[in-house]
Amino acid sequence: MAQRVATAAVLIVFLIVMMYFGGVVMGIGAMVCLCFAMHEEYHALSVAGHRPVAWPTWVATAACVPLVAAWGIGTVIPLLAMTCLITTICVVFRDEPKLEDAVMSVLPLFTVMLPGMCIVVMAQVQPKAVQVVLLSLTFAVPVLGDTLAFFVGSRVRGPKLCPAVSPNKTISGAIAGLAGSLLAAAVVGLASLLFCDAATLAQLPSWWQYALIGLIGGVAGQMGDLFASLVKRHCGLKDFSSLFPGHGGMLDRLDSILFMAVVMFSFLLLRGAGI
Repeated sequence: MAQRVATAAVLIVFLIVMMYFGGVVMGIGAMVCLCFAMHEEYHALSVAGHRPVAWPTWVATAACVPLVAAWGIGTVIPLLAMTCLITTICVVFRDEPKLEDAVMSVLPLFTVMLPGMCIVVMAQVQPKAVQVVLLSLTFAVPVLGDTLAFFVGSRVRGPKLCPAVSPNKTISGAIAGLAGSLLAAAVVGLASLLFCDAATLAQLPSWWQYALIGLIGGVAGQMGDLFASLVKRHCGLKDFSSLFPGHGGMLDRLDSILFMAVVMFSFLLLRGAGI
């Protein structure tokens, strides 16, 4: 447990530093983490006996940042379509083409790269105060949810949430996790009221939107965690890697955050904040 807490403290400090600088620094930091996570997922799929075609997704990941910077977020859709097309061609023209290899080849594209790019885009939002609030919600809502779910679920126990996917997760833990996510959204909202001026607050969520973000984000974060567990179960792995002592791999830490990033990016698009 001490090792787990120490590793978590180091990761939190790293996140705070990245958010303090924001912009390009946060974007580069996020991309480095995404590359680790994608490598872990492709490795896991290979361990399971699949033969995923990874290079089109790696090329798309490298091209995504400059394309978005030059021509906007609209370039992501044709980039995704082209990546899927090239990947399909590579699999179809193999000596032994398999449908599951085509599907597994694009799985990291949609479960790691695309959600991760939502974080990169949010790191470019201006003014800086709005950027910090959006990123704080992206990380705090799933992380505090995961934390309370772990501590409450391991102590209260009770009926299992989804034993076919993750035998250790309980309904009590899931409820505590949702409470933690709502609490995280409330704390971020309160902090924004205390430290942001009126012009900035006009671009931020209202009180009921913070509550909705906490609720939807809490559910999304838990589904991200369960999805990662499903992938690991399919691949016969306990963790994606041993990168972080006591925590597993990069994807083990980012699974719920990536799903939450999609929720926050959707809010950003709906509100038109900084875009």
